[in-house]
Amino acid sequence: MMDYAIALVVAFLLLAGSLFALVAALGVVRLPDLYTRMHAASKAGTVGSGMLLFAAGVAAGEVSVFARALAGFVFFLLTAPVAAHLLAKAAHQSGYRLGPQSVRDDLAKR
Repeated sequence: MMDYAIALVVAFLLLAGSLFALVAALGVVRLPDLYTRMHAASKAGTVGSGMLLFAAGVAAGEVSVFARALAGFVFFLLTAPVAAHLLAKAAHQSGYRLGPQSVRDDLAKR
């Protein structure tokens, strides 16, 4: 009975993580400019990768593997949004323009 519950949790995490990764990939392809694409990739990609790591950790059935998966997810949470922010700031400073749908530029010099 417990194996069935673990299999259901792993299946849910795999499906949800794959869905988030798909949404991130669609965002990278369909969104209009660098800034919105980066937002989709960093947010949805981080959540999707984290869920897939959790699925691998739970499926392994060992505490050490789950701890490594948890450490990997924390690493994703700490690095992906910061890296996306720094890349967006560098792109803005080098003159990459916002898309036509953008309403406000908070990084513009006043």
